[in-house]
Amino acid sequence: MTTTAPPTAATAPVRRRRRRSGAGIQTGPRWFVYAMLGALFVGSTYPLYWSFVMGSSDKTALVEMFPPLLPGSQFWANVSEVFATVPFWKSLGNSMIVSSVITISVVFFSTLAGYAFAKLRFRGREGLMVFVIATLAVPTQLGIIPLFMLMKEFGWTGSLGAVIVPTLVTAFGVFFMRQYLVDVIPDELVEAARVDGASMIRTFLNVGLPAARPAMAILGLFTFMTAWTDYLWPLLVVPQNPTLQVALSQLQSAKYVDYSIVLAGAVLATLPLLVLFVIAGKQLVSGIMAGAVKG
Repeated sequence: MTTTAPPTAATAPVRRRRRRSGAGIQTGPRWFVYAMLGALFVGSTYPLYWSFVMGSSDKTALVEMFPPLLPGSQFWANVSEVFATVPFWKSLGNSMIVSSVITISVVFFSTLAGYAFAKLRFRGREGLMVFVIATLAVPTQLGIIPLFMLMKEFGWTGSLGAVIVPTLVTAFGVFFMRQYLVDVIPDELVEAARVDGASMIRTFLNVGLPAARPAMAILGLFTFMTAWTDYLWPLLVVPQNPTLQVALSQLQSAKYVDYSIVLAGAVLATLPLLVLFVIAGKQLVSGIMAGAVKG
């Protein structure tokens, strides 16, 4: 029978050095991660900063050998020119209406359909899900002509309804919510609610909806951003009642384009998205973390 000798004083410094070296190995990669995140942040924000620099300068700044790196003093003059050239406030209101309605509708219907595909058992469920996924492979440009003919047949061309109605629900939103809810909600929890006498709608409201909030926030944010920056379809159906992106395209429709004014308009169009990210960012992160903890 062998016995293990107790640790001596000579082996204690060795163990302390091992602990210190192990701690150093754990803290080393943090600086690399922060450096990479910092580089990604700078690379992501520099185009917006450069647009603001050019939008606050005069039209000769772009042709200089060394373009300016600091904002100029012409920003408000260029903004005034944007307001005088395009119907900015009207198009801003149109974009807010279109983006808000589309976002609310996509989040609502995608959450309902995603919950049904994830937790309800009905005939043809798998086939319908495959059909929804298959529609993602169809290019959007392929359906523009028949969709435009349909909108013209309904008499909707020129109205915001022609922009809103075709995107009230998206296949990506349904697939995204289905993939999230299929794992985050245990089947036993749904069955327990049904055994307790809860109806299908009440089960969705009390079980599915609280669990789906983090994914709903992410889907809503990306849907609003996609609707806000959409250009091709609004250009076809509402050229006389434009959204913001269509209106700003008129800044470069002349024979001579002043890019300082164009970039000033681009900065103005980006500000609502930045405000949305600042307002919803904290709630979005807290919702994601809450969902992760519950999961």
